[in-house]
Amino acid sequence: MADMKIGAYVCQGCGLGERLDTKALTLVAQKEGKAHIVREHEFLCNSQGVAMIQKDIDEGVNRVVIGACSRRAKAEAFSFENVAVARVNLREQVIWSQPATEEARELTQEMAADYMRMGCAEAKKIQAPTPNPEHGTNRRVLVVGGGITGMTAALEAARAGYDVLLVEKTGALGGFMAKLHRRIPFREPFADPQATGVEALAAAVTQEPHITVFLNSTTTRTSGAPGRFSVDITTESGQTQTENVGAIVMASGFTPYDASKLPELGYGKSQNVVDQAGLETLARTAAARGEPMRRPSDGKEIKSVVFVQCAGQRDATGTHLKYCSGHCCNTSIKQAMYFKEQNPDIDTAIIYTDLRTPGNGEDFYRSAQKKGVIFTKGKVASVDVDAGGSAVVHFHDLILDDKAATMKDVDLVVLATGQVPNSGVNIDIPAGAEDVDTGKPTEQAVSVLNLTYRQGPDVPQLRYGFTDSHFICFPYETRRTGIYTAGPVRRPMDIAQAVEDATGAALKAIQAVENAGLGRAAHPRSGDLSYPTFRREGCTQCKRCTVECPFGAIDEDEQRYPQFNEGRCRRCGTCMGACPVRVISFENYSVDSVGSQIKAVDVPDEFSEKPRILLLACENDAYPALDMAGVSGHTSSAFIRTIPVRCLGSVNMIWITDALNSGYDGVMLMGCRHGDEYQCHFVKGSELANYRMSKIDDTLKNLNLEKDRVRVLEVAIADIARVPELINDYAAKIQEIGMSPFKGF
Repeated sequence: MADMKIGAYVCQGCGLGERLDTKALTLVAQKEGKAHIVREHEFLCNSQGVAMIQKDIDEGVNRVVIGACSRRAKAEAFSFENVAVARVNLREQVIWSQPATEEARELTQEMAADYMRMGCAEAKKIQAPTPNPEHGTNRRVLVVGGGITGMTAALEAARAGYDVLLVEKTGALGGFMAKLHRRIPFREPFADPQATGVEALAAAVTQEPHITVFLNSTTTRTSGAPGRFSVDITTESGQTQTENVGAIVMASGFTPYDASKLPELGYGKSQNVVDQAGLETLARTAAARGEPMRRPSDGKEIKSVVFVQCAGQRDATGTHLKYCSGHCCNTSIKQAMYFKEQNPDIDTAIIYTDLRTPGNGEDFYRSAQKKGVIFTKGKVASVDVDAGGSAVVHFHDLILDDKAATMKDVDLVVLATGQVPNSGVNIDIPAGAEDVDTGKPTEQAVSVLNLTYRQGPDVPQLRYGFTDSHFICFPYETRRTGIYTAGPVRRPMDIAQAVEDATGAALKAIQAVENAGLGRAAHPRSGDLSYPTFRREGCTQCKRCTVECPFGAIDEDEQRYPQFNEGRCRRCGTCMGACPVRVISFENYSVDSVGSQIKAVDVPDEFSEKPRILLLACENDAYPALDMAGVSGHTSSAFIRTIPVRCLGSVNMIWITDALNSGYDGVMLMGCRHGDEYQCHFVKGSELANYRMSKIDDTLKNLNLEKDRVRVLEVAIADIARVPELINDYAAKIQEIGMSPFKGF
């Protein structure tokens, strides 16, 4: 503490000088914040202002407090090396959130003064973070899966200059696409099925010097972290070799939904009822022989074909797949064209409930109409097959509202059964079902990566078995840092989408290895050098940090103390919020750094009628929404004092009790939506915080306080108008309840 030297700087630009007494703010920083150097400047972010701060740093300042705009603005201008920087938001959340009237001037100045006190208090408790010297530096990328997604990801990474290991469980590259006769068109004129190009792509992979291909191989053990993963690759011979890689792309693909679960649609009753994968085999075999496709049961000429959409998909009963697999409508159009190419007189009908042909699929659909493919809006109820092999399709015609509509004498019925992800834990693939890649029986719940994490061998899944990720902001990231998913294992998609997905995942893998080599976080706090540490002597070995970490970043050592793996850490601070004895912290974010800000606020006495409400706001959604509310001119209560937190999961209960004991009249927590449709950037943080706060009633009861003194709210980054309304409503509620009885103690 003796060598701490704080420099506090107050900006006068953007209207701050007109709305605030900036001289008084520098005095607050000097007298109450104990800043060694205090300065005002007309525009701190311009070259002269930055140079002024840098000069003071060169002369010994090692803590910088900047009273200006939001921490989300001018980040590059106020990025100073080897010093801790505390940002004080005087613009968006003070002058822009308050009315520009003489009546509001006093309260606005009080807000600004409190925020300066809070900034100085934070600066005393933080340090400039330094990277962990034990970070990994391996820059190789492992791609698991040799289908279109895996091959594309491998090529993209290799062409960017990175060495790639590509592991494929079968004896050839190509995956499911190698079993297709043609693919949905992906270039102009989007009118006809096109060649898959899988042979050329596989050749490009095998000829690429930066790619090493392992065929008939699986990953049998994966451990480590970004920049230093260790992977055991076992070949068909049973030999295992250990490879070190920096990042992993999981492109394990999908398996078609088991059509044997659809006996009501005729599957299993006749060879003339097939799924889409079965039709591709039929078309490929016929093309290889130079013959037309014929009825599988007896080899007779095919004169009529019916395609049944959403077979075992979009099922509201929960018996089958609840979701749409995205590609099936265009796939049926493509397959209908196989028959029109074979013979334009073949009757082809597609029975659909909703026809979904996104992008240029609309052109493809129009082309099919011109070729005579019939599209009927209906819901198929059942398929009967007679002794001669012909089928009768019973359906509800949704256009005519005819519930007893039929299509008779159908030679071939094709079921669009949808995609089930090969994610390692799959309830929809029964043990013994045939694997589409190998043609051999597969086993249920076979791990793809075989992780050695204490949380289990698989990458965590969302509903339906798709890998977990923040779908909106971080689609490729899994809850295992440095491991990225792409293609149908992440969500249902067609080939064109899988290619784009593979490119995105490859870029994220590259970002991961580069950040790992610098000891930095990859996402969502990209570039953050901090990582959690703990005081061993104070740890009670309660294991809450290891259990609650959403990313498997904390293991246990031989003595059962937490063992932090900073390479896996996302820097959310959930472990810090979980710790009941408060021994976990980051260099630039800790229980003390936030707690000191809470205590630095000047809480008026009970007679002033000026409540103080603490707002702990998630920096990913709530805090940006507050900023944008100020930019948009929405006003909010002047009694709020906001502290941004990395995630609501990092909120330690001591902050709540400290605030209430210090005389705060209320505490608000604003975080992301949690649950199945979560938007939390740290997956479980908001949910964990909500669970912890559900038990706050006992604390309030022990303090003799009303339960409305603490409120937890879900907000989104787009809630620009709603957030100020929530604040104002809560401030009114506090006025109704009355001032805290703890004021003055």
